[in-house]
Amino acid sequence: MFYGEFKHSIDEKGRVILPSKFRDVSKEFSIEKFFLTRGLDKCIFMFSENEWTIQEEKFKQAPFTKKETRSFNRMFFAGAVDVFPDKQGRFIIPQYLKDYASITKDIVVIGVSNRIEIWDRKKWSEFYSNSSDSFEQVAENILDL
Repeated sequence: MFYGEFKHSIDEKGRVILPSKFRDVSKEFSIEKFFLTRGLDKCIFMFSENEWTIQEEKFKQAPFTKKETRSFNRMFFAGAVDVFPDKQGRFIIPQYLKDYASITKDIVVIGVSNRIEIWDRKKWSEFYSNSSDSFEQVAENILDL
């Protein structure tokens, strides 16, 4: 559903703009509301409302008697906030999420199928550099094509 990599900057009012491709997808699927939360690898995850519900159900199935489950759920759900991008696709990321992801101004917004990730541009560049060499090896290990 969401695919691609887009460089943007946070504007003077602290707003992020959803890439036009993602706005088109949102319009096509009547997505008005998104959820932001702490993502893995120090990025921000952004889910459509429907996908958020799916992920929430998965996490509800995990046994809360396990310490790791409780810890993950606390970080994931305590960090969550809903956003409604305006007609131009702009929305504000809360400061605590920007702090978590080390975001100041320049960002990269990427589509990862069922979610969007928002990265500090420098952090994304580091992640990409460190991961691109192992891409084929990882594919070999996890995919059965």
